Amino acid sequence: MKKYFFVLLLMGLAQWSFAQKGTGWEELDAYHTVMAQTFHPAEDGNLKPLMERSGELADKAKTLKAAEIPAKYQKEGVKSTIKLLAKESKAIDKFVKTKPSDADLTKAITALHERFHQVMEECMH
Repeated sequence: MKKYFFVLLLMGLAQWSFAQKGTGWEELDAYHTVMAQTFHPAEDGNLKPLMERSGELADKAKTLKAAEIPAKYQKEGVKSTIKLLAKESKAIDKFVKTKPSDADLTKAITALHERFHQVMEECMH
């Protein structure tokens, strides 16, 4: 149990460090900025930023997917997870345009946020 807690603590600290300092990977940091500015308001029930910026989120993901992965992040799973992130970011942009319920949109951005954290975790390992 202690070991599991310690691993979670280290992952949390690393993600906090990335958020504070950036990763040094410009495209990933740009995506993270838009993700934070759309997801965190959604956590509080404010979906307006997501509805207004879903296209930007998809564009940043597309740019990230096309970018060269810095050497320190060329790890197993990173490239394939970024492809999924780009696909799902594009899908959420299309989903926003269908005017879904707030609950469905919140569920979608939460899933996308979890995918983003998967990318970050793979970069850290």
